[in-house]
This record gives sequence, structure tokens and C-alpha cells, in this order.
Amino acid sequence: MTGCNSKISKEETHEHENQELMKITDEQIDHLGITDVNHLSAASKRALKWPMDLGNEWFIEFEDLKPLKGDLAYEEGVVRRDPSAMIKHDGKYYVWYSRSTGETQGFGGDVENEKVFPWDRCDIWYATSEDGWTWKEEGVAVKRGEKGAYDDRSVFTVEIMEHEGKYYLCYQTVKSPYNVRVKNQVGLSWADSPDGPWTKLDEPILSPADNGIWKGDNLQDRSSVIKKGDFDSHKVHDPCILPYKGKFYLYYKGEQMGEEITFGGRQIRHGVAIADNPLGPYVKSPYNPVSNSGHEICVWPYNDGIAALITTDGPEKNTIQWSPDGINFEIMSVLKSVDAHAIGLNRTADVEKEPTEILRWGLTHVYNSWHYQSIMRFSSKRRTSHTAPGEAKGDDDK
Repeated sequence: MTGCNSKISKEETHEHENQELMKITDEQIDHLGITDVNHLSAASKRALKWPMDLGNEWFIEFEDLKPLKGDLAYEEGVVRRDPSAMIKHDGKYYVWYSRSTGETQGFGGDVENEKVFPWDRCDIWYATSEDGWTWKEEGVAVKRGEKGAYDDRSVFTVEIMEHEGKYYLCYQTVKSPYNVRVKNQVGLSWADSPDGPWTKLDEPILSPADNGIWKGDNLQDRSSVIKKGDFDSHKVHDPCILPYKGKFYLYYKGEQMGEEITFGGRQIRHGVAIADNPLGPYVKSPYNPVSNSGHEICVWPYNDGIAALITTDGPEKNTIQWSPDGINFEIMSVLKSVDAHAIGLNRTADVEKEPTEILRWGLTHVYNSWHYQSIMRFSSKRRTSHTAPGEAKGDDDK
């Protein structure tokens, strides 16, 4: 009986393939350059599922990074990194970022009193600019908490949301002592002005899943686990809140206990938590993770959905994706490379002009050394055609 069912299954599969072949049009054959429709490779079968009007409006190329002027120019001894998105208020751009001073000693030294990462012992600062190039550092926006608080060690990797005349900063937090197995959280502060003062919530708005089990008691060993748990069982990173369809979508990067290196790089995935109020409570989506790849969160609204730039890690890295509902993302373009990391988007951009308009320019950071980083300016352009040297270029390729 089993053999009969297997034979029927093969016959049904063959019949299905014949029906699919009958649907292939001459236009598809010419467009995809298929040699013989009776001998289709797996790649050709995938290509036949693509829409004919696939287009190229999501494809961009990043250009060389440029240094900033003024107070955000590189400064030896100072870490400035992970810029937030930029907003504009009273004719000036505003950006928030992680700031610390001094060298990084790692986990081999005195972890109670020294920096273990460049983003350790940070406070959140902000700066303003009239042109996006020359910046004035305005001072501290959000400080680390008092000893014993959930954010007493570091507050960093900040993002800004402006909504109905109020301003919200969400950011990562770490409580001392900072060891490799530490589980960080996400905090939130709000203000009536981008210049503050900022009111900090007493409790975090997001925490890692509590369903993994470490193996052994070595606090500097993040690889040994009895159970890995959810995709965000170790850390919740890089938060970004977007107002979306009457709710607030908190996108974040999840790190799993016992994280592995796979064929796509580090095992990094993204999730989302949703709230009815910007202050929470935020409830993680049962559909998490919503991306199987990526690193820092970079999301923006477009065409009644949410777009995302996915970089650095995972099998779908260096792609731009789009979701019609903020949950189910599909690849829209694959980029040659992305040199801009920890991107701070320009939220003043006309996001409906075209899918990637918000990526025309913004802020990022670079490693001047392991100890010190600085904020830079990135730019990109659309790429719509291939031209040989000396050949006329299309407007979008200039």
C-alpha cells in the first residue's frame, strides 16, 4: 500500500509539473532567458514564480561615508556611536547617540570598574544641526540609573519617536555587573520637547524571554546551554518604535542563548512587540521572529506597510524587505554591500516618494579603533540600469 501511495504521489507531482509548464508564456521564456522549458533547473523554477514587473525601484547602492563637522567630528578618547534617527524641530535636526569615554578592557580585567565594550558605561547624549553636516553637542539627555537600578551600568543604542507633540526615546539597558551572560533590557523615557527634560520609566518595557537554561556557572561563557530558548532568550537589542495603524510597533534584535554561527553568519533575528500606548505595555508578537536575519534595526513606513533594511548577519543579509502588515516581510531587493551600519534614518524624508527615499542620506558610525568610534554621514543612490564606461547614464544612476 505504501508503494502504491508513493507511485500515485510521483504521478501527481509529474502531472502538476506538466500543468505548470503549460502556463509558461513566451514572454517569460524570453525575459528569463530560459533555454528549454522541458529541462528547468531549480533556479529557473524559482525565477518563474517572480512577478514579470519585478522592477528595480528597491535597489540602491551606498556611497562612501563622509565625516561630520563640529562637535561630532572624531575625537580621540571619546566614543560616539549608534545614532538615532533624525527629526527636525524649530529648523534644526536633532540626533541622539551613545556616548562614553576611555578605553575598552574587555572581560579579562576588572569588569566591575572597567569598560568591557565600547558601549559600556554610556549615557545618551544629543546634538543639533542646521544642515546635517555641522553638529553642536547639546549634552546629556538620559543618564544611567542609580546603583541597583535595571539601567545602572549603561544606557545605549537609542531611537527617537515623535508622536502627537511628545517625544519618546527607547534604548538598551544593562545592570551591573556586566558579564558575558548578562541579560539586557529595553528602557524608555519621554518628554514634551526634544530638548527635554526626559522622564524615565521606572521599569523596562521589554525583556529577554525567560526560557533558556545555561550550562555550568561560568559567567563568561555564552555558548554552553542546556536549552537555548526563544530567539531572544539572551538579549533584546536595538529597539525602534513606529506608530503603525493606531498601535505602536517596537521592533528589536533578539540574541539567543547558545548563539551559533551558521551559513549566514551570527544567529541574529528580529522580533516585534506591540502596544496600544507608546508607554506600553508591549506584548511580543506570537509570530516572532519576523526576520531570520539582520543586525541593527532599520525600519520605516512605506505604502501602508513597513520596510526594513536587513544587514550583516543571516541568510537574508544585505536585503531590503517590505511587509504589508508589519509582520510578514518579503525580500524586495538584494544589495551588493552595506557599509553603513547602525543607521540613523532621516525621519524628515518623504517616505512615500519612493521606497528607499529615506535612505538617501542619514547617519551611521565607524570604528576608528576598537576603543573609539565616531558618527559619520552616509548616502545612497538608486541604481536602475547597467552602463559601460563612457555610456550615457540614467538619471537615477548619477
